[in-house]
Amino acid sequence: MKFGFIGFGKMGKIRAEAFSASSKVSVYKIYEPNLEGTVDCLIADSAEEIIDDNNIDVICISVPNYFNHEYTIGALKSGKHVFCEKPPAFTAKQVKEIRAAEKESGKKLMYGFNHRHHDAVIKMKSLIDSGDYGKVLWMRGRYGKSVDETYFDTWRAKKELAGGGILFDQGIHMLDLFLHMGGTFDEVHAFVSSLYWKMEGLEDNVFAIMKQSKTGVVASLHSTMTQWRHLFSLEVFLESGYMVLNGLKTGSGTYGDEVLTVAKNRSTAPAATWDDEELFRFETDNSWNYEAEHFLNAISNDKPVQIGTSNDALEVMELIEAIYENERHESKELNTTLKNIREKS
Repeated sequence: MKFGFIGFGKMGKIRAEAFSASSKVSVYKIYEPNLEGTVDCLIADSAEEIIDDNNIDVICISVPNYFNHEYTIGALKSGKHVFCEKPPAFTAKQVKEIRAAEKESGKKLMYGFNHRHHDAVIKMKSLIDSGDYGKVLWMRGRYGKSVDETYFDTWRAKKELAGGGILFDQGIHMLDLFLHMGGTFDEVHAFVSSLYWKMEGLEDNVFAIMKQSKTGVVASLHSTMTQWRHLFSLEVFLESGYMVLNGLKTGSGTYGDEVLTVAKNRSTAPAATWDDEELFRFETDNSWNYEAEHFLNAISNDKPVQIGTSNDALEVMELIEAIYENERHESKELNTTLKNIREKS
């Protein structure tokens, strides 16, 4: 398979390395306006050249958020399989337009919801699906980082290119994990603010609570870029036990070790001990390769993409819209439902 890359910065290079681990893949052509270093492939003069090149089978999109919608639809319509970074677009309506193009093209489309492919998350999902721990009762996710003044020099600090602040950047991953572990939500309460960096239209903190009205499952999110000590924490508590993931193995190492704690209900309240907890420590970040393998397998064997589908993308964008809408109408409405978001899109 000949791959074309639209965007060959940090993420594009990470993706190229992961896909190139397969003997089925060759990096054929790239487009990167700010290319650093040399590459052993063809260099395009525009994104459109990649999209229109009939020699290319698959396009990988790693660009500022604003372009994801346009380039994905263009690539699908040109008959290419597409792998695109998150977020899929700026709105749920745009994702529906992408899904229509996907259906018409018959090509594979996968989104880079990379956190689903971490070994600890795979372990958590398998334990939940086993039923041994009962049904999910509640989830809590905290995901934060710090930035400095150089952040303002990047495209992520520009509303027209980024679309949103920390929720689009990091929080989207935690929301996707909530959906992955516990299913969809239909009630949202949220507070969205720029407490420190004070960027117009770009939040640096989000506090959100989501509920499934049918099951009663509640999930709580704090997404922040004023977490001066980087943090990743995902907790899932079930009828018969719990799973707590602290840390995430990344190339930078800034989120610490990836350590998963699992236990059945330990004792009768109020006494509590931690003797029965089992710890799983994951020393290697295999997520990029797992993700690439999943996409390549779908293409090679003509199987549906199972993880990072366009439907996954639609569900998380509906949730993000609900969080933003809830904050904007807080004084008029106590709650914004996803039903309203879906009807509008």
